[in-house]
Amino acid sequence: MMNKRLVVGVLIGVVLVSLAAALVVNPVKESKRAQGDRIGLIYVEGVITGAREEAGLFSGTASGQSLMEQLKRAREDESIKAVLIRINSPGGSSAASQEVGEEVDKLRRSGKKVVASMGDVAASGGYWIAAKCDRIVADPATMTGSIGVIMDLQNLQELFDKIGITPETIKSGPYKDIGSINRPLTPAERAILQSMVDDIYSQFVDVVAKGRKMDRNKVLDLADGRVFTGKQAKSNGLIDELGNFYDAIDLTAKLAGIKGEPQVYELGPVSPLEKFLGGVSTLTRISNNTSGLQAQDIQQLIELLKSQQAGQMR
Repeated sequence: MMNKRLVVGVLIGVVLVSLAAALVVNPVKESKRAQGDRIGLIYVEGVITGAREEAGLFSGTASGQSLMEQLKRAREDESIKAVLIRINSPGGSSAASQEVGEEVDKLRRSGKKVVASMGDVAASGGYWIAAKCDRIVADPATMTGSIGVIMDLQNLQELFDKIGITPETIKSGPYKDIGSINRPLTPAERAILQSMVDDIYSQFVDVVAKGRKMDRNKVLDLADGRVFTGKQAKSNGLIDELGNFYDAIDLTAKLAGIKGEPQVYELGPVSPLEKFLGGVSTLTRISNNTSGLQAQDIQQLIELLKSQQAGQMR
Protein backbone atom coordinates (compact mmCIF):
# COMPACT_ATOMS: atom_id res chain seq x y z
CA MET A 1 0.00 0.00 0.00
CA MET A 2 2.83 2.36 0.89
CA ASN A 3 4.54 1.70 -2.44
CA LYS A 4 1.27 2.27 -4.28
CA ARG A 5 0.73 5.56 -2.47
CA LEU A 6 4.29 6.59 -3.26
CA VAL A 7 3.84 5.82 -6.96
CA VAL A 8 0.56 7.72 -7.12
CA GLY A 9 2.07 10.63 -5.21
CA VAL A 10 4.98 10.82 -7.64
CA LEU A 11 2.60 10.67 -10.60
CA ILE A 12 0.47 13.47 -9.19
CA GLY A 13 3.60 15.56 -8.65
CA VAL A 14 4.73 14.92 -12.21
CA VAL A 15 1.29 15.85 -13.55
CA LEU A 16 1.25 19.12 -11.63
CA VAL A 17 4.78 20.03 -12.72
CA SER A 18 4.03 19.11 -16.33
CA LEU A 19 0.80 21.11 -16.30
CA ALA A 20 2.57 24.11 -14.82
CA ALA A 21 5.30 23.82 -17.45
CA ALA A 22 2.73 23.61 -20.21
CA LEU A 23 1.04 26.78 -18.99
CA VAL A 24 4.32 28.66 -18.59
CA VAL A 25 5.84 27.54 -21.89
CA ASN A 26 2.60 28.11 -23.77
CA PRO A 27 0.86 31.12 -22.21
CA VAL A 28 -0.70 32.04 -25.56
CA LYS A 29 -2.93 28.96 -25.51
CA GLU A 30 -4.34 29.92 -22.15
CA SER A 31 -5.39 33.35 -23.43
CA LYS A 32 -7.49 31.93 -26.22
CA ARG A 33 -10.42 30.51 -24.38
CA ALA A 34 -12.74 33.38 -25.32
CA GLN A 35 -15.62 32.63 -27.69
CA GLY A 36 -16.10 34.35 -31.03
CA ASP A 37 -13.90 35.00 -34.03
CA ARG A 38 -10.31 33.89 -33.58
CA ILE A 39 -6.99 33.90 -35.39
CA GLY A 40 -5.29 30.52 -35.53
CA LEU A 41 -1.55 30.62 -34.83
CA ILE A 42 0.81 27.99 -36.23
CA TYR A 43 4.56 27.87 -35.62
CA VAL A 44 7.03 26.53 -38.19
CA GLU A 45 10.28 26.29 -36.23
CA GLY A 46 13.46 24.48 -37.21
CA VAL A 47 14.26 22.20 -40.12
CA ILE A 48 11.13 21.03 -41.94
CA THR A 49 10.94 17.25 -42.11
CA GLY A 50 8.49 14.61 -43.21
CA ALA A 51 8.51 13.08 -39.75
CA ARG A 52 5.23 12.27 -38.04
CA GLU A 53 5.96 14.61 -35.16
CA GLU A 54 8.74 16.68 -33.64
CA ALA A 55 11.51 14.39 -32.40
CA GLY A 56 11.78 16.16 -29.05
CA LEU A 57 11.83 19.40 -27.11
CA PHE A 58 15.30 20.33 -28.35
CA SER A 59 15.21 18.58 -31.73
CA GLY A 60 15.10 21.78 -33.80
CA THR A 61 12.74 20.25 -36.35
CA ALA A 62 9.30 21.11 -37.70
CA SER A 63 7.15 18.08 -38.47
CA GLY A 64 5.41 18.37 -41.81
CA GLN A 65 2.75 15.91 -40.66
CA SER A 66 2.04 17.93 -37.53
CA LEU A 67 1.85 21.18 -39.51
CA MET A 68 -0.61 19.64 -41.97
CA GLU A 69 -2.81 18.46 -39.10
CA GLN A 70 -2.81 21.94 -37.57
CA LEU A 71 -3.77 23.54 -40.88
CA LYS A 72 -6.56 21.00 -41.33
CA ARG A 73 -7.89 21.76 -37.85
CA ALA A 74 -7.84 25.47 -38.63
CA ARG A 75 -9.77 24.84 -41.85
CA GLU A 76 -12.45 22.81 -40.07
CA ASP A 77 -12.83 25.10 -37.04
CA GLU A 78 -15.57 27.63 -37.83
CA SER A 79 -14.49 29.95 -35.02
CA ILE A 80 -11.08 30.45 -36.67
CA LYS A 81 -11.50 33.14 -39.30
CA ALA A 82 -7.85 33.47 -40.40
CA VAL A 83 -4.47 31.90 -39.71
CA LEU A 84 -1.07 33.39 -38.94
CA ILE A 85 1.92 31.17 -39.68
CA ARG A 86 5.01 32.21 -37.72
CA ILE A 87 8.11 30.96 -39.53
CA ASN A 88 11.60 30.50 -38.10
CA SER A 89 13.04 27.90 -40.43
CA PRO A 90 16.06 27.52 -42.75
CA GLY A 91 14.07 25.07 -44.89
CA GLY A 92 14.34 21.31 -45.11
CA SER A 93 12.58 18.58 -47.03
CA SER A 94 11.16 19.73 -50.36
CA ALA A 95 8.37 17.16 -50.24
CA ALA A 96 7.38 18.06 -46.67
CA SER A 97 7.37 21.78 -47.50
CA GLN A 98 5.27 21.03 -50.56
CA GLU A 99 2.74 19.03 -48.55
CA VAL A 100 2.40 21.81 -45.99
CA GLY A 101 2.02 24.32 -48.82
CA GLU A 102 -0.82 22.25 -50.30
CA GLU A 103 -2.66 22.40 -46.98
CA VAL A 104 -2.21 26.18 -46.98
CA ASP A 105 -3.86 26.19 -50.43
CA LYS A 106 -6.83 24.20 -49.06
CA LEU A 107 -7.14 26.59 -46.14
CA ARG A 108 -7.23 29.59 -48.46
CA ARG A 109 -9.75 27.90 -50.76
CA SER A 110 -12.01 27.44 -47.73
CA GLY A 111 -12.24 31.23 -47.59
CA LYS A 112 -9.84 31.87 -44.72
CA LYS A 113 -6.98 34.34 -45.04
CA VAL A 114 -3.46 33.15 -44.27
CA VAL A 115 -0.58 35.45 -43.31
CA ALA A 116 3.08 34.51 -42.91
CA SER A 117 5.15 36.21 -40.22
CA MET A 118 8.90 35.75 -40.63
CA GLY A 119 11.20 35.77 -37.62
CA ASP A 120 14.94 35.21 -37.71
CA VAL A 121 14.95 33.22 -40.92
CA ALA A 122 12.44 31.96 -43.49
CA ALA A 123 14.53 30.42 -46.23
CA SER A 124 14.20 27.66 -48.81
CA GLY A 125 11.33 25.39 -47.66
CA GLY A 126 10.35 28.00 -45.08
CA TYR A 127 9.92 30.53 -47.85
CA TRP A 128 8.10 27.94 -49.99
CA ILE A 129 5.38 27.81 -47.30
CA ALA A 130 5.36 31.60 -46.93
CA ALA A 131 4.89 32.08 -50.68
CA LYS A 132 1.64 30.13 -50.42
CA CYS A 133 0.14 32.69 -48.02
CA ASP A 134 -2.05 35.70 -48.83
CA ARG A 135 0.44 38.13 -47.29
CA ILE A 136 4.00 37.97 -45.96
CA VAL A 137 5.35 40.14 -43.14
CA ALA A 138 9.05 40.14 -42.24
CA ASP A 139 11.41 42.11 -40.05
CA PRO A 140 13.92 44.29 -41.92
CA ALA A 141 16.72 41.95 -40.83
CA THR A 142 14.93 38.62 -41.46
CA MET A 143 17.02 36.24 -43.56
CA THR A 144 14.74 35.07 -46.35
CA GLY A 145 14.74 33.67 -49.86
CA SER A 146 17.32 30.99 -50.68
CA ILE A 147 15.04 29.92 -53.52
CA GLY A 148 16.68 26.80 -54.81
CA VAL A 149 17.31 23.10 -54.27
CA ILE A 150 20.42 21.29 -53.08
CA MET A 151 21.44 17.64 -52.84
CA ASP A 152 24.56 16.74 -50.83
CA LEU A 153 26.43 13.49 -51.41
CA GLN A 154 29.69 12.10 -50.04
CA ASN A 155 32.42 10.11 -51.81
CA LEU A 156 34.54 8.30 -49.23
CA GLN A 157 36.36 5.98 -51.62
CA GLU A 158 39.84 7.41 -50.92
CA LEU A 159 39.23 7.21 -47.17
CA PHE A 160 38.18 3.58 -47.46
CA ASP A 161 41.31 2.82 -49.49
CA LYS A 162 43.54 4.40 -46.83
CA ILE A 163 42.05 2.43 -43.96
CA GLY A 164 41.77 -0.81 -45.88
CA ILE A 165 38.01 -1.10 -46.33
CA THR A 166 36.77 -2.65 -49.57
CA PRO A 167 32.99 -2.29 -49.87
CA GLU A 168 31.13 -4.82 -52.00
CA THR A 169 27.74 -4.00 -53.56
CA ILE A 170 25.26 -6.42 -55.11
CA LYS A 171 22.45 -4.61 -56.92
CA SER A 172 19.50 -5.36 -59.17
CA GLY A 173 20.17 -2.55 -61.63
CA PRO A 174 22.82 -0.03 -62.66
CA TYR A 175 21.30 2.84 -60.64
CA LYS A 176 20.19 1.02 -57.49
CA ASP A 177 23.19 2.33 -55.52
CA ILE A 178 23.12 5.81 -57.03
CA GLY A 179 24.77 8.23 -54.60
CA SER A 180 26.78 5.50 -52.89
CA ILE A 181 29.57 6.76 -50.61
CA ASN A 182 31.81 3.96 -51.91
CA ARG A 183 32.59 5.57 -55.26
CA PRO A 184 32.22 8.72 -57.35
CA LEU A 185 29.10 9.40 -59.41
CA THR A 186 29.11 8.30 -63.01
CA PRO A 187 28.18 10.91 -65.65
CA ALA A 188 24.82 9.18 -66.17
CA GLU A 189 24.08 9.19 -62.44
CA ARG A 190 25.02 12.84 -62.13
CA ALA A 191 22.65 13.66 -65.00
CA ILE A 192 19.80 11.78 -63.28
CA LEU A 193 20.26 13.56 -59.97
CA GLN A 194 20.68 16.93 -61.66
CA SER A 195 17.41 16.40 -63.51
CA MET A 196 15.68 15.73 -60.18
CA VAL A 197 17.11 18.89 -58.63
CA ASP A 198 16.13 20.91 -61.71
CA ASP A 199 12.57 19.57 -61.63
CA ILE A 200 12.02 20.43 -57.95
CA TYR A 201 13.67 23.81 -58.54
CA SER A 202 11.23 24.51 -61.39
CA GLN A 203 8.33 23.64 -59.09
CA PHE A 204 9.70 26.02 -56.45
CA VAL A 205 9.99 28.84 -58.95
CA ASP A 206 6.40 28.23 -60.07
CA VAL A 207 5.19 28.39 -56.46
CA VAL A 208 6.89 31.75 -55.91
CA ALA A 209 5.75 33.19 -59.26
CA LYS A 210 2.14 32.22 -58.62
CA GLY A 211 2.08 33.09 -54.91
CA ARG A 212 3.79 36.43 -55.31
CA LYS A 213 2.09 37.21 -58.63
CA MET A 214 5.48 37.81 -60.20
CA ASP A 215 6.76 37.25 -63.70
CA ARG A 216 8.54 33.89 -63.79
CA ASN A 217 11.67 35.40 -65.35
CA LYS A 218 11.82 37.90 -62.50
CA VAL A 219 11.69 35.04 -60.02
CA LEU A 220 14.45 33.23 -61.92
CA ASP A 221 16.65 36.29 -61.53
CA LEU A 222 16.22 36.05 -57.75
CA ALA A 223 16.18 32.26 -57.46
CA ASP A 224 19.90 31.55 -57.50
CA GLY A 225 20.03 30.34 -53.90
CA ARG A 226 20.97 33.68 -52.37
CA VAL A 227 19.38 34.99 -49.19
CA PHE A 228 17.97 38.47 -48.72
CA THR A 229 17.29 40.64 -45.71
CA GLY A 230 13.66 41.42 -45.11
CA LYS A 231 14.23 44.92 -46.43
CA GLN A 232 15.85 43.61 -49.61
CA ALA A 233 13.11 41.02 -50.00
CA LYS A 234 10.47 43.74 -49.89
CA SER A 235 12.30 45.75 -52.57
CA ASN A 236 12.33 42.63 -54.75
CA GLY A 237 8.68 41.78 -54.22
CA LEU A 238 9.29 38.66 -52.14
CA ILE A 239 7.35 39.98 -49.12
CA ASP A 240 4.53 42.49 -48.64
CA GLU A 241 5.26 44.41 -45.47
CA LEU A 242 7.95 45.07 -42.90
CA GLY A 243 6.90 44.49 -39.32
CA ASN A 244 7.10 42.25 -36.30
CA PHE A 245 4.93 39.43 -34.99
CA TYR A 246 2.29 41.76 -33.52
CA ASP A 247 2.08 43.78 -36.72
CA ALA A 248 1.37 40.50 -38.50
CA ILE A 249 -1.43 39.71 -36.01
CA ASP A 250 -3.01 43.11 -36.69
CA LEU A 251 -2.80 42.55 -40.45
CA THR A 252 -4.34 39.09 -40.14
CA ALA A 253 -7.24 40.48 -38.09
CA LYS A 254 -7.78 43.24 -40.62
CA LEU A 255 -7.87 40.81 -43.55
CA ALA A 256 -10.34 38.61 -41.67
CA GLY A 257 -12.56 41.56 -40.78
CA ILE A 258 -12.16 40.98 -37.04
CA LYS A 259 -13.11 44.06 -35.04
CA GLY A 260 -11.33 45.07 -31.86
CA GLU A 261 -8.61 43.05 -30.12
CA PRO A 262 -8.26 39.72 -31.94
CA GLN A 263 -8.36 36.46 -30.01
CA VAL A 264 -5.25 34.51 -31.00
CA TYR A 265 -5.50 30.74 -30.61
CA GLU A 266 -2.35 28.68 -30.94
CA LEU A 267 -2.82 25.42 -32.76
CA GLY A 268 -0.07 22.93 -32.15
CA PRO A 269 0.93 19.38 -31.26
CA VAL A 270 -0.27 17.74 -28.05
CA SER A 271 0.81 19.35 -24.82
CA PRO A 272 3.82 18.20 -22.78
CA LEU A 273 1.36 16.85 -20.21
CA GLU A 274 -0.33 14.57 -22.74
CA LYS A 275 2.98 13.45 -24.22
CA PHE A 276 4.41 12.55 -20.82
CA LEU A 277 1.48 10.66 -19.39
CA GLY A 278 -0.42 9.61 -22.51
CA GLY A 279 -3.40 11.88 -21.87
CA VAL A 280 -6.67 11.36 -20.04
CA SER A 281 -6.82 7.60 -20.60
CA THR A 282 -3.67 6.97 -18.56
CA LEU A 283 -4.89 9.06 -15.65
CA THR A 284 -8.27 7.33 -15.78
CA ARG A 285 -6.62 3.92 -15.49
CA ILE A 286 -4.66 5.14 -12.47
CA SER A 287 -7.82 6.55 -10.89
CA ASN A 288 -9.76 3.32 -11.39
CA ASN A 289 -7.07 1.38 -9.51
CA THR A 290 -6.93 3.84 -6.62
CA SER A 291 -9.33 4.72 -3.83
CA GLY A 292 -10.15 7.49 -1.40
CA LEU A 293 -8.57 10.92 -1.54
CA GLN A 294 -5.93 9.78 -3.99
CA ALA A 295 -8.60 8.89 -6.55
CA GLN A 296 -10.32 12.23 -5.97
CA ASP A 297 -7.07 14.08 -6.55
CA ILE A 298 -6.41 12.21 -9.77
CA GLN A 299 -10.00 12.77 -10.93
CA GLN A 300 -9.52 16.49 -10.45
CA LEU A 301 -6.40 16.29 -12.60
CA ILE A 302 -8.40 14.43 -15.24
CA GLU A 303 -10.95 17.24 -15.30
CA LEU A 304 -8.14 19.78 -15.60
CA LEU A 305 -6.66 17.88 -18.53
CA LYS A 306 -10.05 17.58 -20.20
CA SER A 307 -10.62 21.32 -19.89
CA GLN A 308 -7.15 21.96 -21.34
CA GLN A 309 -7.91 19.65 -24.28
CA ALA A 310 -11.27 21.35 -24.84
CA GLY A 311 -9.59 24.75 -24.92
CA GLN A 312 -6.94 23.51 -27.33
CA MET A 313 -9.28 21.71 -29.72
CA ARG A 314 -12.35 23.99 -29.59
